[in-house]
Amino acid sequence: MKKLYLASLGCVKNLIDSEVMLGKLKNYSLTQNPNEADVIIVNTCGFIEAAKEESIETILTLANEKKENALLVVTGCLSERYKNILPREIPEVDIWSGVGDFNKIDELIENKKSQFTPNVYLIHNEDRVITGSSYHAYIKLSEGCNQKCAFCAIPNFKGKLNSRPIEEIVDEIKRLKSQGFRDFSLASQDSSSYLRDYGIRDGLERLIDEIDKIKGITVRILYLYPATTTKKLISRIFDSSVVENYFDMPIQHISEKMLKIMKRNSSVKKLKSLLEEMRKEFSFVRTSVIVGHPGESEEDFNELKKFLKEYQFDRVNVFAYSDEEDTAAFKRKDKISQQIIEKRLFEIEEVVKETTINSLKKYIGKTCKCYFDGLTEDNLFYSVRPKLWAPDVDGDVLINESEVENLEVGNLYNVEIQELAGDELIGKITKSK
Repeated sequence: MKKLYLASLGCVKNLIDSEVMLGKLKNYSLTQNPNEADVIIVNTCGFIEAAKEESIETILTLANEKKENALLVVTGCLSERYKNILPREIPEVDIWSGVGDFNKIDELIENKKSQFTPNVYLIHNEDRVITGSSYHAYIKLSEGCNQKCAFCAIPNFKGKLNSRPIEEIVDEIKRLKSQGFRDFSLASQDSSSYLRDYGIRDGLERLIDEIDKIKGITVRILYLYPATTTKKLISRIFDSSVVENYFDMPIQHISEKMLKIMKRNSSVKKLKSLLEEMRKEFSFVRTSVIVGHPGESEEDFNELKKFLKEYQFDRVNVFAYSDEEDTAAFKRKDKISQQIIEKRLFEIEEVVKETTINSLKKYIGKTCKCYFDGLTEDNLFYSVRPKLWAPDVDGDVLINESEVENLEVGNLYNVEIQELAGDELIGKITKSK
């Protein structure tokens, strides 16, 4: 059997696309060693400068490592965004494709053919090969985005919002549940706008109504957009028997002036009102912010820093502004120097370290349901994840004692959180009472 090596870079939406490709290439066996692979696929990210650099570096490294006669295939966002440049600049690549050909990857490889389909491919109920977990899977709600954020180039190569039907998403969850998966994260570029391309303003609430009929699973929703998130949606999430009280809403900034410059289509008043609503019950609130965006004054920056201290998010992703050539922000003359951006980045990251520790402290003394993930890499502890938290990004709880024997990966157990050691929560698995 021929061997396949796949490098999936960037976000979880890319990971889902990679899993679709693996489903199309089941006649290959997966290998962790690129130098023994017959086919090497790099699913690239082209969002910001750091991601683009990682993608290029990965392509060039794998081009040097591939064995004779192996095929190097490059696909994904970076490939799509620079399709008129990269094939000429990196001749080591054998096959190029963009964001519209994941479902045809087997044909492209068989025919050794490069192809860029004009439209983004919206996955349907393909037979995906789920990676990274035996019990958790990501579910894609839609492709594209109707927002026009000044710093973001994604709509230029991902296109307008294109939502999957509710029935299709529910069927996929049921199918994966029948295969043993029980924990799901719903993802898209803008999840709170789900079905607005069909003129339906409460699409996500309607989806939750249907998901609530599926028993024995947990679900969380990623990437809510402030302008399309409503208090009604927040209340529906709180009322759900299946969807966790998990709110992942990138605010990007909290200065009224900066929100307008960033073209975020929301006000500080609305942002704060939504965030207050998310704290009405026990919940987990994650956000993202950008520092150093053109036009950001010291006063704007301090306003953001002050708000992060006050609100105490559970987790915060902090990004330094990346100057992307096909965005509105790129054309602005009031750019911030790299030195100032790095200074502000450091200051915000120090605040975030503190707020993250404060969030972790809230769990000490509590007992919560956690998914069991097995031994840590150093084999010193067991690792569990509170079902409220998202995998891969929110961390875990370390276990050094268990009242329960024969623990199984993917099962839910009661965990008594006992202490915080540095930035790691330590707990004990307890018997159900």
